[in-house]
Amino acid sequence: MNMTNVPVLFVIFLSIHVAHNLASQSELKVQKTKEEVKGKPIKEETIFFHHDFEKMVELMIEVNRACPDITRLYNLSEPSVEGRNLTVLEITENPGVHEPGKPEFKYVGNMHGNEVVGKEMLLYLMVALCEEYKKDSPLAKFIVSQTRVHILPSMNPDGWQAAYDEMQEKGDAGWLTGRSNANDVDLNRNFPDLNAKIYENERKHEGRNNHLVKVDKAIKMDKTLQPETKAVMRWLAQIGFVLSANLHGGDLVANYPYDETRSGKSQEYTACPDDHAFVYLAKSYAYFHGTMADPQRPPCDKGGDNKPITNGGSWYSVAKGMQDYNYLNTNCFEITLELGCNKFPPAAELESFWMENAAALFNYILQVHIGVKGFVKSVDGSPIANAEIKVTNLASGLPIDHDILSLEGGDYYRLLGDGYYNLTVDVDGFYPSTRCVHVTNTMHVGSEDFIPAPQVDFFLTPEDQPQPERIEAIRTCNDLWSEVHHETQLDDRDLLISVLSYLEPSTKWSFISGELSTVQLYYRLAQGLRRLQPEQMREILRLLPHAFQEQLEMVIAATMQDN
Repeated sequence: MNMTNVPVLFVIFLSIHVAHNLASQSELKVQKTKEEVKGKPIKEETIFFHHDFEKMVELMIEVNRACPDITRLYNLSEPSVEGRNLTVLEITENPGVHEPGKPEFKYVGNMHGNEVVGKEMLLYLMVALCEEYKKDSPLAKFIVSQTRVHILPSMNPDGWQAAYDEMQEKGDAGWLTGRSNANDVDLNRNFPDLNAKIYENERKHEGRNNHLVKVDKAIKMDKTLQPETKAVMRWLAQIGFVLSANLHGGDLVANYPYDETRSGKSQEYTACPDDHAFVYLAKSYAYFHGTMADPQRPPCDKGGDNKPITNGGSWYSVAKGMQDYNYLNTNCFEITLELGCNKFPPAAELESFWMENAAALFNYILQVHIGVKGFVKSVDGSPIANAEIKVTNLASGLPIDHDILSLEGGDYYRLLGDGYYNLTVDVDGFYPSTRCVHVTNTMHVGSEDFIPAPQVDFFLTPEDQPQPERIEAIRTCNDLWSEVHHETQLDDRDLLISVLSYLEPSTKWSFISGELSTVQLYYRLAQGLRRLQPEQMREILRLLPHAFQEQLEMVIAATMQDN
């Protein structure tokens, strides 16, 4: 999906439709309130007000009562420092169990207690999903039937209370009041620092590239971990999440890994192996948001910019963050969403925030169905857990150096951007198996049909049996390679030679290019760009055609991790 071609009017109309359905509250009871924030009264009989902890839980209970067949309430393993439960609402058909083949999705809000918009958006989303499902909305029906959605509206309820109390007392909350938990610890700087470990593995070309630490051991060894952090770590270890977003405030941008720079610099584009997929995921929210991708909107910071998406390291380096922890210690891809310049806006503005975010919140959930999924089983049909799913980009011939693992039911979910890929499954005691796929993602709000990721199953033969022939798989890979080779031979060669000549004028590219395929030229260009400073690289990329950039991005994503 090309995010720049999103039907903007449709997105606006959808946001209005969902928001108005939510505001009407035809079947859900809502709390009356005469609360005032910054002197602006909130209308009675509305859901658009700042929910304290008790009101938040009450609303979650009301949603559960209104849609008992598709919802379940549960608490994480540890409460907050001050004893407030970290309460989650699950929304799916057959709640309470993982159904192999159905991906797990989560939203987390209010990690910084004074960044409150995300918390309210997630409460409204719960109501909207319930109401729209009961009205047989195709979008809601697809999400609920094909996805297991978990929503944690407040990861830091103690911080929220501190910020709210200061708001009530002074009419405004300080920029940092309530940001940390009740022990004055920033929860987004409190997870195990796995970036240092993965960067060391990259330098040595050895060690794991996923699931880097055992959670119980990490919690036992690190006494600085907060109860809220430990609860989330155990939650991630228990449920095989595939996709997630962490909702923040203070800016307006979609941020993607890595957050911590490889070099230790305070700002430097730091691509993870799945950079291509993460750019796609960040755009899937930003371009369905009401204003995030509007080039005319003013930046939050006068000295900043208004880009809709950003790499975390390019923005500013963050160590021990939850976003990178998800990627490096679980199967889950997580991005961070900054939802507005004002961290704690007046309650009178919350309905407008919902109108801006409704379509994007729905659209991002749909992205859990991109890429490929399937099952890893023995030839006798038994599911195989913890098999490594390895991916190589056919266009560049280079691996995406981040493996995911199959779950207990043998099911796996591999998020990928558009492109051609080789998937290899490897597990001890079995011969490896390979399949090739062409991924074309079309999942977005406004689709006429919601089609889940194509299913690619693997049936592995134990090593104590004769090794099977893979004639059909080899034929498919060869056919797709021919397709890749054909597509990249179109009109790219002259432009490739021109850019290479600009980057490396001492090399006689016109002379040696006849000995190189187009794919090899792309690879040489990716290598040349990698040696530039990030801003120099971006300046060159801005001059190139969009289709050319997409092809080049896949090669850069595959090579950047060796930087």
